[in-house]
Amino acid sequence: MAPSHLSVREMREDEKPLVLEMLKAGVKDTENRVALHALTRPPALLLLAAASSGLRFLLASFALALLLPVSLAVAALKLGLRARWGSLPPPGGLGGPWVAVRGSGDVCGVLALAPSDTGAGRGARVTRLSVSRWHRRQGVGRRLLAFAESRARAWAGGSGETRARLVVPVAVAAWGLAGMLEGCGYQAGGGWGCMGYMLLRDFSKDL
Repeated sequence: MAPSHLSVREMREDEKPLVLEMLKAGVKDTENRVALHALTRPPALLLLAAASSGLRFLLASFALALLLPVSLAVAALKLGLRARWGSLPPPGGLGGPWVAVRGSGDVCGVLALAPSDTGAGRGARVTRLSVSRWHRRQGVGRRLLAFAESRARAWAGGSGETRARLVVPVAVAAWGLAGMLEGCGYQAGGGWGCMGYMLLRDFSKDL
């Protein structure tokens, strides 16, 4: 889908259920891969093995002692991802959430932004970015990204800044989104991880 075929506007109240479903579907696309990546790191495997060994003294079932720590860890990771990205964010200083709409009124993407102030300049941070059917609608993602860049420039300019930066956090297993950002000139930087392994990487671009 060409980005020129889309318009971006603020979400209407009656579109909340559809947008929520889109956000939840976007999380489902990556949560299993994130859980697999996190729980197959050597420190995580060591902790799971230790927990399993301890449970063997309390539980009569070897299989239950083996599966219970893994199930709880996977559930905790999934709940954390859904709480972070699978819900609507509170209203922020940049307006929104914003939706990408085709001419027929089909909502096919959602974007939310929050103000960001880093050493490289004031700008914005993407807090939600979800597109229905990435493999068919990459143009939607690019259109929303271009809109986010324009909002970040406007926010920085309104504060008297000459430089602006847009930051997009990406889960380590979201290869499609990471590839799109790299193709648009974004560079991977810091992020957030656990036990020395990166789980969430920040892609940023000076505007």
